[in-house]
Amino acid sequence: MAPEATETQTVEEITPQEAFAELDEGAAKLIDTREPYEYEESHIEGSELIPPGVIADRIAAAVPDKSQRVILQCRSGARSYDAGVVLKSLGYENVASMAGGILEWEAQGLPVESNVNLTPEQRDRYSRHILLPEVGVEGQIKMLEAKVLLLGAGGLGAPTALYLAAAGIGTIGIVDDDVVDASNLQRQVIHNTARVGTPKSSSARQTIEELNPDVEVIEYNFRLDAGNILEVIEDYDIIVDGADNFPTRYLLNDASVRLKKPVVSASILSFDGQISTFVPYEGPCYRCLYPTPPPPELAPSCSANGVLGVMAGQMGLLQANEVLKLVLGIGEPLIGRLLLYEALGTSFTELKVRRDPECPICGPNAPEVPESEMGKFPDYEAFCGGHTGS
Repeated sequence: MAPEATETQTVEEITPQEAFAELDEGAAKLIDTREPYEYEESHIEGSELIPPGVIADRIAAAVPDKSQRVILQCRSGARSYDAGVVLKSLGYENVASMAGGILEWEAQGLPVESNVNLTPEQRDRYSRHILLPEVGVEGQIKMLEAKVLLLGAGGLGAPTALYLAAAGIGTIGIVDDDVVDASNLQRQVIHNTARVGTPKSSSARQTIEELNPDVEVIEYNFRLDAGNILEVIEDYDIIVDGADNFPTRYLLNDASVRLKKPVVSASILSFDGQISTFVPYEGPCYRCLYPTPPPPELAPSCSANGVLGVMAGQMGLLQANEVLKLVLGIGEPLIGRLLLYEALGTSFTELKVRRDPECPICGPNAPEVPESEMGKFPDYEAFCGGHTGS
């Protein structure tokens, strides 16, 4: 809550030309005290948006030093002056309000940045994203322009797809050759009872389109194999691995390294889950972590051993979170880190994973794949010893 202002508090007012000179010297911090939708339409380069209703709570993070020069700006000068009164009551010593606001700034021919890429409906839909300094309008546009491919619309793919669609990922591809079964509904929340027998990719598309019309869904109602994987993944920015078998995981790894595509990979079983992000040549690949598949007795499947339904949601949302970090370029993705989750104890364990210098796929001595051989891959069924469970 903003502190109560007193009548004796006054705020220095400066002209846009004076503000421009100070900002050009790099001596001042510019705070825009308008609302997010106004900031989106046009703003001064380098300004930081802090709406008037939250300025008392957020100013310390934006300007920790209370002696720093702060210039406040709004549309016409009224809200910035009021914000200056609040800052002075909080102990900020060197505060000025720009008279005439951005209207006068533009009238003087001074430069502004304009964002016209979001419709009014999108500004409303994604308003909570736009309020985040790490996202803002620019970040939301990045999400709308992003292309993400989901391998599977099952336990992991279902929650991941829902939250990526809600976030505004503009293009979501879904690879799945299976149909919805009643036994899926305990954890695959993108489907429903009425769609039992429907292809999972189609069921997922229907749900996503109802959730967010901004999202284009591309269906791949077939299984990935060596003959089609490069063509499928080449147009996507990020791949989400929700595959349920080892041959597909190894195929995806080798293809994604060849095309330098990031992969967010997770798996679940019973009450346990794990997740890591593989960015080719920035960290290890899947083969660095698992040079060979485990024997069948050490890698039972969910269909044989069961899985707690919420495990899919918990790990799927972590996958969605990794995707958004990669798209936005924020935070610390799980590159070189394997995160293990145990549901009964609600505990997380993080393991460091390093690139294997002997890795035949991403290691420094790995053979370079010539263009003519890009679409040729080993027999992964034979490599995995006929074991397909994950």
